[in-house]
Amino acid sequence: MSLIDTSWLEKNIDKVKIIDCSWHMPQTQRNGFEEYCKEHIPNAIFFDLDKNSKLDTDLPHMLTDSISWEKIMSNMGIENTDHIVIYDNSDVISSCRCWYNLIYYGHDPKLVNVLNGGLKKWKIEKKEITSEINYFDKTNYKILKNKELILNRKDIDDNIKEKKFGLIDERSKARFEGQVPEPRPGLKAGSIPNSKNLPYSECINKNDNTFKDVEELKAIFKNLNLNDKIAFTCGSGMTACVLGLANSLINGTNPIIYDESWSGYGLINNDNKK
Repeated sequence: MSLIDTSWLEKNIDKVKIIDCSWHMPQTQRNGFEEYCKEHIPNAIFFDLDKNSKLDTDLPHMLTDSISWEKIMSNMGIENTDHIVIYDNSDVISSCRCWYNLIYYGHDPKLVNVLNGGLKKWKIEKKEITSEINYFDKTNYKILKNKELILNRKDIDDNIKEKKFGLIDERSKARFEGQVPEPRPGLKAGSIPNSKNLPYSECINKNDNTFKDVEELKAIFKNLNLNDKIAFTCGSGMTACVLGLANSLINGTNPIIYDESWSGYGLINNDNKK
């Protein structure tokens, strides 16, 4: 199971390594690390999505290279055998992306969980919060990529013709249909041909940021009338991972993500790069 609940974490808090992966859209003027320093779940360490993504590209939050990921995990004190629980204070979007990153780089999916409801639910239930910064000793983490969990532009273009998998775009309906301009400069409006639209908010309970139950999720995905094999895209590969986790709750499969998503596919000058 990809999710664990707050009661389980409270009982097992000393048996797992906890990652706070809070990240916020730039327009919110919120800083995940500053918020972590003020309050977080006891024993949690901070994971910076911006710094721990690929840095030599203009595309946001792309997977970094293997050597960099091994250094990141080792410096954080993560071992390959650790049971990891991830949460955020940002409506589940960044914790799901961190969850995907760990699975892509070969951490056992059974040992990577997202805290259902994140910090929001933890605080609603008035569970313990601290400002004490936690560190772990450096380790020697090793990766083993699951390359089948990532798609590139060629995969997407080939699938438009061959239709080997269904593609779900998480962006808002207005962005998906090209009714509004993209928030990032240099991107055209619209969506990838043959893709279907499902904003991640439809899979989340607004009151406490928990995922809807499996039967509700099954009905939501069934309405899209897609193949058994599904991949996910969004604006930058972030919120696509929320849908990936929702789908994993239904059928236990690991998520397949188009990493560059619309930030790459929708570039105005990208049509000449096919």
